Amino acid sequence: MDEWFPQALRLITRMIEVGGIAVIVLGILGASVVIVRQLLQGGPPAGAFNLYRSNIGRAILLGLEFLVAADIINTVAIEPTLESLMILGGIVIIRTFLSFSLEVEIEGRWPWKRYKAQETGSPSFPTRAD
Repeated sequence: MDEWFPQALRLITRMIEVGGIAVIVLGILGASVVIVRQLLQGGPPAGAFNLYRSNIGRAILLGLEFLVAADIINTVAIEPTLESLMILGGIVIIRTFLSFSLEVEIEGRWPWKRYKAQETGSPSFPTRAD
């Protein structure tokens, strides 16, 4: 394979990683601007706090998706070794757990309860009976 192709893939991978970091940083800055504006307009602090957490969680989730994509490209196309594949597997497991946890925090319910809550119109978070 020509030498330019792996170099181009490394550059693309770095650009995707920088994009993921930028999404997280800009998301946090944007969420901070929104909460400050809401508090200055006299909004309820509890509602502002929940909105802030949700917006930061969404930014982190989106940023993690970019970072996982960059890791996949790096492992599959640039360094396809057994060791790098095992490292990718560990990274994907950790990031999947983080994404799942963040989604539960943002939505306030288990993902498999989303459709049931939409049918009944209740935003219930899991209880001991669930």
